[in-house]
Amino acid sequence: MTGPERRAAARALAARLARTRWFRNSRTIAVYLPNDAEIDLSRLVERAWAMGKRTYLPRLFGPRLWFLPFHARSVLAENRFSIPEPVAPARRRIRPLFLDLVLFPLVAFDERGNRLGMGGGYYDRTFEAVRRHAWPRPKRIGVAYEIQRVDALHAADWDIPLDAVVTDRAVRIP
Repeated sequence: MTGPERRAAARALAARLARTRWFRNSRTIAVYLPNDAEIDLSRLVERAWAMGKRTYLPRLFGPRLWFLPFHARSVLAENRFSIPEPVAPARRRIRPLFLDLVLFPLVAFDERGNRLGMGGGYYDRTFEAVRRHAWPRPKRIGVAYEIQRVDALHAADWDIPLDAVVTDRAVRIP
């Protein structure tokens, strides 16, 4: 995709996701900063801030992710993968169970809600307790370009299923 096509898709995704009940009803939202051509959520983040929602960014902590507050004045530093993360004390983190909505970056997805990420398994390990106990929170929504949809993906036992996938063209609920 060209730069203008990626920006137009990001605008369309932000508008589509902002209309969902998951976004409208959420007070605490985990987002990410785009890396390696992932779809950019900056417009959605700005909308969340304008609505008084609290946003959080992932930070690597061993084999899992911590989620730390993210706002316009957040101090960020690159991790070992060159991905910016919040520089904040651990006491500021939020437990995954207390997030209302988590937006998962995707490499690929299928109609059944199976997903392919970057391969590190961080989201799977972080949300394994949510899956194991079938907690309704947080809602797990994959975000991607529509062109990342594939016919089928294999899901391993440890893969965290998505509640939905939102793209620049559709909201897909498995």
